[in-house]
Amino acid sequence: MKYTLSLVLLLLTLSITAQTKVSGVVVDGAGIEIPYANVMFPNSTEGTITNEEGRFYLESEKVYDTLTVSLLGFATENIKLEKRATYNLEVVLNEGEELDEVVLYVGKQPKKGNPAIAILKKIWAQKRQNGIYLFDQYNYDKYEKIEFDFNTIDSAFMSKKIFNGMEFVFDEVDTSNVTGKTYLPIFINEAVSEVYGDNKLNEKIEKLRGNQNSGFSNNQSIISFVKDLYADYNIYNNYIKLFNKSFVSPLSKTGVDIYNYVLSDSAFIDSKWCYNIVYYPRRKNEMTFKGDFWVNDTTFAVKDINMQVSKSANINWVKELYIEQEFEVLSDSVFLLKRDYLLSDFSLRKKEDSRGLYGKRTTVYNNYEFNEEKPKSFYTKRVDPYNELVYNRDSTFWNENRLESLNDDERGVYKMLDTLKTVPKFKRLTDLATILVSGYVEFPSINFDYGPIYSSFGYNEAEGIRLRAGGRTYFGPNDPWRIEGYTAYGFKDKKFKYGFSGKWLLDRKNRLILSGGTRRDIEQLGTSLTSSSDVLGRSFASSAIFTAGANNTLTDINLTTFGIEYEMFKNFVVKTETNFRTLQSALPNDFNLDYVDPEAPGGISSETKQFDVNVSIDFTPGRKTTGYGVERNNVNSNYARFYAVYTAGLQGFLESDFNYEKLQFYYRQPFQLGGLGRTITTLETGKTFGAVPLSLLSPIPGNQTYFSIFNTFPNLNFYEFVTDTYVSGQIEHNFNGRLLSKIPFLKKLDLREIVGLRGVWGEISDENIALSQPAGAILRAPSENIYYEYSFGIANIFKLLRIDFNFRGNYLDIPDARPFSITGNLEFVF
Repeated sequence: MKYTLSLVLLLLTLSITAQTKVSGVVVDGAGIEIPYANVMFPNSTEGTITNEEGRFYLESEKVYDTLTVSLLGFATENIKLEKRATYNLEVVLNEGEELDEVVLYVGKQPKKGNPAIAILKKIWAQKRQNGIYLFDQYNYDKYEKIEFDFNTIDSAFMSKKIFNGMEFVFDEVDTSNVTGKTYLPIFINEAVSEVYGDNKLNEKIEKLRGNQNSGFSNNQSIISFVKDLYADYNIYNNYIKLFNKSFVSPLSKTGVDIYNYVLSDSAFIDSKWCYNIVYYPRRKNEMTFKGDFWVNDTTFAVKDINMQVSKSANINWVKELYIEQEFEVLSDSVFLLKRDYLLSDFSLRKKEDSRGLYGKRTTVYNNYEFNEEKPKSFYTKRVDPYNELVYNRDSTFWNENRLESLNDDERGVYKMLDTLKTVPKFKRLTDLATILVSGYVEFPSINFDYGPIYSSFGYNEAEGIRLRAGGRTYFGPNDPWRIEGYTAYGFKDKKFKYGFSGKWLLDRKNRLILSGGTRRDIEQLGTSLTSSSDVLGRSFASSAIFTAGANNTLTDINLTTFGIEYEMFKNFVVKTETNFRTLQSALPNDFNLDYVDPEAPGGISSETKQFDVNVSIDFTPGRKTTGYGVERNNVNSNYARFYAVYTAGLQGFLESDFNYEKLQFYYRQPFQLGGLGRTITTLETGKTFGAVPLSLLSPIPGNQTYFSIFNTFPNLNFYEFVTDTYVSGQIEHNFNGRLLSKIPFLKKLDLREIVGLRGVWGEISDENIALSQPAGAILRAPSENIYYEYSFGIANIFKLLRIDFNFRGNYLDIPDARPFSITGNLEFVF
């Protein structure tokens, strides 16, 4: 009871800040919800439209005593507002005469003769003349605030036992001015930056001047997730990328086929005559928005725009997505972005009353300056990524540099969250969340993390049941050095395995890193073409509990590495590494790694000893990271990767067995193909010079697990093809439900279709075949024809499951060839 009373008092207090608040639903005479109805405060430009379920929320800092609801074909309703805050209002629209005033239309709108589309075409013609692209150089100040909140806070939620001892947090409950729901802030991050750009040089740099946060402030994975989630977007582009998906912009040149447009109103805004255009999707289940925008009548630059994602859009875990952008006028013609606001409502269900989590980003831009030229070195000069002063600014700095003041509730968040972190129960809850996300159990008193817990159990035919325990040093997310290790035991072979590695960041500015380690373990080699010397890395196939066919091609490996890497410029890393390894079959009765060795007893050796030196280049243009320690987190995933490595084997050194050279190249490129979905492609090629045994050759990566693993061939067995020269390519395209959403009985399931094509050509020399066939092993390469596979998949089954149906295209006469397979995955994707 006391919580209900507190909430009522709090809402009354909040209603004084916002002078008028009203929420409700619009229905017809039969009680059926009416979508896209026009809801306005009379004699103003303040209004909204109802969503697909007929619901609306409207808020104003001014006092209004009337609400106007209208729709073509219905009589206009003027609702008297008795209170400043009116919630759960039901508005009934009765059929009547068409409106004499400007109204919002529903249904398909004409493309020819539509004045809204004529205005849209003029926007297309002049969009490159708007904003910062008009000038050679630009710079501005930027303030960004990111916040996460629990929403739909009611008395039932507040009375849950989990909040015993933490009731004080509900003093910070507020009400969203977009959805009208109550919410409780749990995380806030503020950043102040200076941004410089040169359109002639195509360069841009952002210099962080201040950063502070509270809540889960030390969890960089959460901060990285937020930054990736709310990547910058441009409404003038044809597509707006959010949640790794492409939404059709209402200003897109393809918009006339996707949206209905209505010229709804015109008015002076900031002394400029502007048109108001309302838009809404022509079809359901597409990546579209609904909303309206104001556009200037001479420059045809957008002044204000709001966009709300259609609830029928095929996007998981997001119930609402709302965007507002405001632009300011410069020199009577140039419009510049002034304020950008984005709100997303994350929830397991899309029902109106379901609880969820708000993610909000507010970005404010100010102090634009233009045509102040700077040398190219200004943009390319390496700087220290961390300045301690930036992360420890005092209150005076924030009061002077915030471009938008915090409201009373936001100011209280810092104090509330700092207090909350002292509550033992809250600490236990956050520890549990950290374990589930990171996979590590933290022991701060000894600066040690145990894990990853998801690797604790495994199984393979050599070890049987396998148990693993490990951990890492952890003083903080930006540690300049880190040591990791593990030990494992197999109950079948009754042997202990182990691995240890360490990294040391010698130069933070240029990311000069020393690394080294050693490992003794059982491993399924040949699961990737491009060489890897990750000491603690382990392929999934090495511990797969269920496999297709006998998984007996395992290798006993003893590996020791030492390397040094240097980031020559951003995202361009050069690394030199030495490796010494011994390799032998873990199941010699089933899998043969013997080779001809005239100096060995009997002329046959079962163990390969090899010392290698390799030099690699790893270039990832467009990759964004957080952190400045020896390990960093990737912020985004849509970047290309170019990787090249040269390896030289030195015979005789440390009793190394072979002289050889190997060149390998790897290229990965994701593409966002607008409304058609997302494509990932890879290309790999390599060649080995010199005679080497099977353990040093390049097997084509098969996949005998029942899991869909990109860049493998699911219908190939391990070591079915072995090469010393190869060219491999793979492509996978996810249509994101574009096709299935048009099938009536399937569109409500939000399924997503995936197609894939994989191919490889390779060869193996007679010399290498003879070297590795002392026991009659058969080595073959896809040299006559390109081996290929194709697949069709259905993803987003129950929002989590993906199933792929894989077909083998040729080489079906090989013994034990698998012409068809079914693989799957659990995927948490938006």
